[in-house]
Amino acid sequence: MAIFVQKFGGSSVADAEKIMNVARRVAASAPGNQMIVVVSAMGKTTDGLLALARQISTTPDLREMDMLLSTGEQVTIALLALALQSLGLKARSFTGPQVGMRTDHAHTQARITQIDADRVRRALDAGEIAVVAGFQGLSDEDEITTLGRGGSDLTAVALAAALKADVCEIYTDVDGVYTADPNIVPDARKLPRVAYDEMLEMASLGAKVLQARSVEFAKKYGVAVHVRSTFKPGPGTLVTREESGMEEVVVTGITHDRSQAKISLLRVPDRPGIAAQVFGAVAAKNIVVDMIVQNISRDGFTDISFTVPRGDHLRAQTALQEIGRTVGAEKVVHDERVAKVSIVGVGMRSHSGVAAVMFGALSKEGINIQMISTSEIAVSCVIEDKYAELAVRALHDTFELGRE
Repeated sequence: MAIFVQKFGGSSVADAEKIMNVARRVAASAPGNQMIVVVSAMGKTTDGLLALARQISTTPDLREMDMLLSTGEQVTIALLALALQSLGLKARSFTGPQVGMRTDHAHTQARITQIDADRVRRALDAGEIAVVAGFQGLSDEDEITTLGRGGSDLTAVALAAALKADVCEIYTDVDGVYTADPNIVPDARKLPRVAYDEMLEMASLGAKVLQARSVEFAKKYGVAVHVRSTFKPGPGTLVTREESGMEEVVVTGITHDRSQAKISLLRVPDRPGIAAQVFGAVAAKNIVVDMIVQNISRDGFTDISFTVPRGDHLRAQTALQEIGRTVGAEKVVHDERVAKVSIVGVGMRSHSGVAAVMFGALSKEGINIQMISTSEIAVSCVIEDKYAELAVRALHDTFELGRE
């Protein structure tokens, strides 16, 4: 029997009717297969829990946040198990800790260290559909942890790898990966296949279809991921190994991320060890730093700017106020009105001048670039947030991504 892992996001299980719809979809795949179904919290439940916490505290304890946020998925798994049972199927729900999802102790951003899937295997061997709570695990200190935004994707891919599943399907409210956000670019095209590296860059640079860490995990363990729509029939986008011919397309997609904040330390003494102290203070708060720019030194001083997730910028700023005084920085400033726009494509490895075309397109629209970062297959620019949608449309047209 084939092993199927199916993951359904919050919009797919937003209410009782949608949970029944998911149950019917799972039931249609069940004959002749062993099924693991990973689910997120219902609808905007996680956002609601975050809002409740902020009403209590502006800087809530991260352990308690994990205790709070992990409750959302437990509601969904129980309801979906009941829905499957109402259709005459054997189903059993499991939390992340119950399926052996072990993590490190980085609360709200935990990383998976080990999976003991024996309990899931026993359920499958007993003919049961295993309904698993995404997004959550258990640290080596037996504390409840969560895997960060989009962590249910990671749960699904990790279980698929541990169980050597034949298929890992990620069901969401879009029917695949597009060349750009179709809500912004009407002629954006759905991509039939995307290489792991491209999807990893797109996910980390703002595409909301898959969590970046889930793609990293899929690439490491060779898990083919099929992104599909819960609400539309038909194939979606297959995320898989790079194939011959993929490099012929210079740019595969345009992404944007409006959840960034920029923080700058002004007039920092330019001497060895300063950067280590600055970013060590940020790392100690488990805050992920994205783009970094350090200006050329003048009069023995320099400016350091970097971006962090907008939700972390207050914690980062607090840490930097302290370290800024220690290292003798003049002041710390921050800007939440920024966005990151990126072009991605494995074809950029073998084509020159792609960045120049991107910069020219933004210049033509009067968009100033504040920061630039590059990788082998991506170029990203930080710009004013108000120009994000204009930039995406301009780049999509410039690289002619609307054409088949």
